[in-house]
Amino acid sequence: MAKRYRVLVGGEWVGDGWPGIEVVNPYDDSVIGIVPEATAAEVDRAIEAALKGAAVMASLPAYKRSDILNRAADFILRDKEEVAEIIACEAGKSWKFALSEAERSSETLRFAALEAKASHGELVPMDASPVSAGRFGFYLRTPIGVIGAITPFNFPLNLVVHKVAPALAAGNALVLKPATKTPLASIKLAEILMEAGLPAGALNLVIGSGVTVGNRLVEDERLAMITFTGSPPVGREIKARCGLKRVTLELGSNSPTIIEEDGDVDAAVGRCVVGSFANSGQVCISVQRIFVHRNRYAEFVDKFVAATRQLKVGDPLDKGCDIGPMISRKELARSLEWLEEAKNMGAVVAAGGEAVGNCLQPTILTGVTREMKVMCSEVFAPIVSILPYDTFDEALDMADDSVYGLQAGVYTSDINKAFKAVKRLDVGGVIINDVPTFRVDHMPYGGNKESGLGREGVRYAMEEMTNIKMVCINL
Repeated sequence: MAKRYRVLVGGEWVGDGWPGIEVVNPYDDSVIGIVPEATAAEVDRAIEAALKGAAVMASLPAYKRSDILNRAADFILRDKEEVAEIIACEAGKSWKFALSEAERSSETLRFAALEAKASHGELVPMDASPVSAGRFGFYLRTPIGVIGAITPFNFPLNLVVHKVAPALAAGNALVLKPATKTPLASIKLAEILMEAGLPAGALNLVIGSGVTVGNRLVEDERLAMITFTGSPPVGREIKARCGLKRVTLELGSNSPTIIEEDGDVDAAVGRCVVGSFANSGQVCISVQRIFVHRNRYAEFVDKFVAATRQLKVGDPLDKGCDIGPMISRKELARSLEWLEEAKNMGAVVAAGGEAVGNCLQPTILTGVTREMKVMCSEVFAPIVSILPYDTFDEALDMADDSVYGLQAGVYTSDINKAFKAVKRLDVGGVIINDVPTFRVDHMPYGGNKESGLGREGVRYAMEEMTNIKMVCINL
């Protein structure tokens, strides 16, 4: 019998007798847990609990918020093997990347603990204007209130922590809706935070469909903010329905990497293998389009294909596994359809291209064109396309030819080209001599165009999650 879980509302673990949602291991389709499915009434109860929790958190001193987050970071490291197993089983992420996610989540909590103590306002020079000379001014950052957090399946712990930790550090409360395919890591996080001393109502966890739970959070006027990671169509709908709430949207991408003639091809090969295929390419900043100078194109393709063929596909709990399954059979079928379309339009499969159980072999395409879905849309699968170019300006134009603008990678030894890319590319992050998949958890992270609104990264998320209160004293 699969384990039945409960959810957290107002400091209490509830859900006995509720309808259940099965959590399925995407590798072998086994049921690994059953979680309670919230109705609109339960969501309303969670919001009411969060309103009470927000008042408690707003009055909680910064050092206490910091201590709670630091203890939670300790507990994640204490339990990291258990956490990694949860992530590997519910998300299909290979063990080494699941373990890395557990460790990164602890680090994200540490950054939040630091920022809880460091967040502050600043002085405003009132005498810069003759009408306010003689006055003293400063502003404070105050918690925004109750935040609705809607999180995706692909990083079922760290992307949850990226919403929960800064919200708590800033003195807010949350109602968290994790992806229904991967809710178990969120439940484990909630257990850890309660063990760490989080006040009742500061974090409320409810699970259910976007129609029932997501829409209720988006439309409820008692919430001050929605923070969402997911697809652009859902992001648009959230923005249209949320009213005057503040919104942070982390949406899609088809991240490019440029490998210039003077770039380090060997270094680029190794990083592109990881950036393209880790987590079966189900990463917002996964390498999807690689543009290689024509004089290095054949060399890069040969080395990249050879390195990709060394990857091991299979059971994510196998410590030697590099690539596990797609999150669902539906997503596997979609990926194969996109591959078939690309082949029918003239693309050549240089490696991979076949399903192995619920996994998709790491796949490399050449001969692609911008009209193919694997190029112009977010493939979100272990599929990468390689194109040659003749001039650096051409490469920049090709990389920027996208409705998305999250991150881009550029390999070059010429500092002038590097800064030219920084200036020209309309993206949220330019990663020089590495792939766009690079991210550390204290840097600002987010995209332009259809890649989203706002920024994450603990300090920058806290700016989104606080209000400025101006104080002006007439001396």
